[in-house]
Amino acid sequence: MAGVVATAATAVGLFAGTNIDDLVVLAVLFLSSRATGVLRAGQIWVGQAAGFTVLVAVSVGAALGLGIVPDRWVGLLGLLPLALGALGLVRAARAQRSGEPVPAVAATGPASVMALTVINGADNLTVYPPVLRTIGVGSAVVTVVVFAAGVVVWCLLGSWLGSHRKIVEVVGRWGHWIIPAVFVIIGVIILLGSGVLSTIR
Repeated sequence: MAGVVATAATAVGLFAGTNIDDLVVLAVLFLSSRATGVLRAGQIWVGQAAGFTVLVAVSVGAALGLGIVPDRWVGLLGLLPLALGALGLVRAARAQRSGEPVPAVAATGPASVMALTVINGADNLTVYPPVLRTIGVGSAVVTVVVFAAGVVVWCLLGSWLGSHRKIVEVVGRWGHWIIPAVFVIIGVIILLGSGVLSTIR
């Protein structure tokens, strides 16, 4: 039981850390829905669920494909989120110096919300497969269930945030720093936890 709780807690942290940007997108979508009425709240829920299902399905498939890779080398995949996070931090610093605006989010229906979710969460595909591959089948199932619950919580939070324009602005401002920092941390954890560095030495 303790193992399941620990796995669930880890999955919660993984979901939250890799989807802060998605929360910002959801908040903006719900805000836009209230302001324009073009996109209904139900369409946002459906699109978000469908998009994240695609991301998880691709991640599970990729994790199964990693079965041909010896366990001691799977940890090298931690370099992907590490590099992505480092690049994100560089871009965030560059954007801050140049004063670049945050790109606008546009969607008109469930399909466009789904596409937005997949595109926005594509970087998660560098994190989820190696994690799912290294934690075992039982823990992977628990993780996927937590992710499903996370989508519901994210939509609820996004709806709440979307009713507070100031909160959207704050989350949007700091999210550019938090998200890549989390990816760097995840990459380091994968590298250290897998023991691949010891194998290399």
